[in-house]
Amino acid sequence: MVGRGKNKRWPTEPVTLEIDRLSHEGRGIGNIEGKVAFVEGALPGEKVSAQFINRRRQYDELKTVTVERPSPDRIEPVCRYATLCGGCSLQHLNPAAQIAFKRHLLFDRLRHALNINKNSFHELPDLTDRQAGYRRKARLAVRHVARKGGTLVGFREKFSTFITDMNGCAVLVEPAAALIEPLRHCIDTLQGRRSIPQIEVAVGEKSGEQVDAAAAVALIVRHLEPLSEADTSLWMTFGREHGCQIYLQPKGLDTVHKLWPTDNLERLYYHLPDYRLTMAFHPLDFVQVNAGINRRIIPLALQLLDLRHSDSVLDLFCGLGNFTLPLARHCRHVTGIEGSSEMVRRGMENASTNTVDNVAFHAADLCNPFKDAPWAQGRFDKILLDPPRSGALEILDDIAALKAAKIVYISCNPATLARDAAVLGDKAYRLCSAGVMDMFPHTAHVESIAEFEFKGVLK
Repeated sequence: MVGRGKNKRWPTEPVTLEIDRLSHEGRGIGNIEGKVAFVEGALPGEKVSAQFINRRRQYDELKTVTVERPSPDRIEPVCRYATLCGGCSLQHLNPAAQIAFKRHLLFDRLRHALNINKNSFHELPDLTDRQAGYRRKARLAVRHVARKGGTLVGFREKFSTFITDMNGCAVLVEPAAALIEPLRHCIDTLQGRRSIPQIEVAVGEKSGEQVDAAAAVALIVRHLEPLSEADTSLWMTFGREHGCQIYLQPKGLDTVHKLWPTDNLERLYYHLPDYRLTMAFHPLDFVQVNAGINRRIIPLALQLLDLRHSDSVLDLFCGLGNFTLPLARHCRHVTGIEGSSEMVRRGMENASTNTVDNVAFHAADLCNPFKDAPWAQGRFDKILLDPPRSGALEILDDIAALKAAKIVYISCNPATLARDAAVLGDKAYRLCSAGVMDMFPHTAHVESIAEFEFKGVLK
């Protein structure tokens, strides 16, 4: 039998195949009659029965139906929705094997890009933390589905625009996960329940001693139609009863406003106790998703920079000062550069609140060269950069021209890190060390850190 999609046909009966390795996205790779097959939910060394979900000219896509010969690295997922929900892709893989997979992806790309062997740089120990309840920010899709009996709130299903029918989540921090079911019931009672497509969740800390201490939760409710007075009142009641902040985000307006509590204090907080810092952020601001890993990255970055009290440091893509302010505790001066003027204001706010006066923040488009910017005319001894997934290619010439003794590069994409490492290698910088950080357990996302040392005259 064959299945029919839009201009596509494929067999509906499962096929059996052997899995050789994992793709960069965490799917098993095998072959069917000589054609590459990507199999969701399959692991290297396994024999699986799998169902076609798509056929392309160069490869097929399938999902695992039955594992006929399991890998020794296969485990029971920590979440009961793991096989359906698209929020995680590797819950069936042992955490030690997950981090080994990510380490291989990073080091393989670096060695290939730099044309070096495995002994050319130091492999840093893996940076890991908790495997569940780690995620403090998320966007949850919302849809009222009558045939499901009401409203669904959660992540989208694998290979689908449908929303997973879920009442909890093992990777969200517990106070946020606990709101999924109450949110479903609340939205069911709204007059405008069909006009809410998304709720963004952000979680802050009330106590600085533990990452999982009592939390403050903010919900940003996206609504496509104006809320009625009754619905507005219901959202206020939800915030009061569940102890969370409620923000509204109307369609077509580039504004978000706080509905509850009525205190106009639009901030959450997280703490960096090792540096005596309390960091304020708006619920829509970028912050590192994994609080535990964030607290481990910062001291590692400072250690790799080998800071001295006389150093002047440049922090590129600095955000709200997550690295800038800890750096300032250990050197003479830090200059933080960020593309968003709003985030620059947040950095200045955090510096003032924490009485850190040896920092300066500037807004600049870091997709373009910066050599003529006034802030770039000084001398920088060390550089830290934490760019987006696209990397920092456009500014690497200007970075190298500063001839800083050390560059520490924090990356969320091993492909662009490897590309940029090769460019820095041509600019008299040597890769000294690199390692992976498990910012997103149970996913194929690879967060990494690399240390570069200036070795001579620029080419």
